[in-house]
Amino acid sequence: MNTRTAVARGTLLLAAMLNAGTSLAQAVLTRPLELVVHTAPGGGPDRVARILAEILTREKLVTVPVSVLNKPGGAGGVAYSYMKSKRGDPHALLTGVGSALLSATLRSDMGVSMDDFTPIALLAQDPQAIIVAADSPYRTFKEFIDAAKREPATLAASISSPTSAGRMLGWLIERDAGVKFRFVAFKSGSEALTAVMGGHVQFSTENVSESIVAVEAKKLRVLAVSSGQRMAALPDVPTLRELGYNLHVGTGRGLALPGGVSKAAVDSWEAIIERVYQSPAWKAHAQSSQYENMWLGSEAFGRYLVQRRQTLQEFLLAIGVTSRRGG
Repeated sequence: MNTRTAVARGTLLLAAMLNAGTSLAQAVLTRPLELVVHTAPGGGPDRVARILAEILTREKLVTVPVSVLNKPGGAGGVAYSYMKSKRGDPHALLTGVGSALLSATLRSDMGVSMDDFTPIALLAQDPQAIIVAADSPYRTFKEFIDAAKREPATLAASISSPTSAGRMLGWLIERDAGVKFRFVAFKSGSEALTAVMGGHVQFSTENVSESIVAVEAKKLRVLAVSSGQRMAALPDVPTLRELGYNLHVGTGRGLALPGGVSKAAVDSWEAIIERVYQSPAWKAHAQSSQYENMWLGSEAFGRYLVQRRQTLQEFLLAIGVTSRRGG
């Protein structure tokens, strides 16, 4: 078999698998689909939900109505409890599967566990950044850290959740730079960044994707990013690694169904989300949002979450959210 024939057969096989997934999705979805978001409108998970709804509908990947259901509050607990109540139901898809969810499963007061969710796919990692107002006196990350050292616990950071990836980045910088910040939680990353622009806090550690429009409008300034390499939209902004901090973190843009769903539903949804990932609309969204693309299917994503959860245990213990190591 020559290379051209092998490629052609592989392409046909992939198409057949994806079409089978679509047919299966249409079979298991008999009611309207809810894309559940644990933050308020405007934040990163909300943006993922809305582009996902657009692609699913426009590409006819599902044949039922699709709605975005925002359930902010309680460090994600409101949305997670709602998903828990949907056990076995493939008509509810959580669009923000990352640090906040994993942190919730490590807290005894949240009442949720990993068994309450079924990982479907990871599409990308959304880098964090150290973001200040355009008129901030801090022009470089060094100036910012020097100020934090001079006046411990006086610089306040806005975050989208007390246990978010943004909060974790703040903790990592505190640990590695020997500084101390204050943190103020909002209902979404967009609200957190609005607080920076309004002068209510000195900086934010939220996502680049949520700040890029305001950065381009000269309302915010990025001092450093947590991506693996410099970002195309911010070529003059150094990574934390360049600055001597071995940090590469971000918010996972992943999806999960409730726990207890059938294997048919998992296989179907994985195939559908892979089609979303390969679509021109998602590629354009990922590029404009400055995501680091990272496709993981259901099983691989599940393993990734287990590993990430172990790292989060240390974080939660350090900030006093939990006093024990989760199981």
